[in-house]
Amino acid sequence: MPTGLTVHTPTLEIGYEAHGDASGFPVVLLHGFPDDVRAWDAVAPPFMAAGYRVLVPYLRGYGPTRFLDAATPRMAQQAAIAQDLLDFMAALGLDRVGLAGYDWGGRAACITAILAPERVHALVTIGGYNVQNTLVAQPPASAKQERALWYQWYFNTERGRVGLEQHRRDICRLLWEEWSPTWHGDALFP
Repeated sequence: MPTGLTVHTPTLEIGYEAHGDASGFPVVLLHGFPDDVRAWDAVAPPFMAAGYRVLVPYLRGYGPTRFLDAATPRMAQQAAIAQDLLDFMAALGLDRVGLAGYDWGGRAACITAILAPERVHALVTIGGYNVQNTLVAQPPASAKQERALWYQWYFNTERGRVGLEQHRRDICRLLWEEWSPTWHGDALFP
């Protein structure tokens, strides 16, 4: 069973789970939206069996992870979530790690590998390279593709924060239905 722990960084108290031998080489698994650390439950055991130390943090805004200062802006900019990961590694005294992530977690992993390549032994990002060029505006996609990205705008607003707080299950079900129309999520969303 995982061990639920927390560590303080300059910005956050990060909740995380630790699996395996504490002396093993550390592998950090990073979840995306709208998931949490449970997304890696089937992945941690094979790493543990191979002798790795598996660390699975809750990203900002998830689970027990909390901002230390109520005045800190709530955002998921790629630089902010990468800094969170670097701070997490520093707080645990991790000089080099393997990283795996998707969505926000993939973005944090990719940016960390760019900012501190000497600290990243291996990188697996699910869904491709997740770095955005924020200096050059992307051309508009098709209407269908643009509509699929609505949540990125919505969750950057106060209305989106409150909406997710009040309607998390309905929002997550809608996203699963739209992103995986042939998958039946009745087990997750009865």
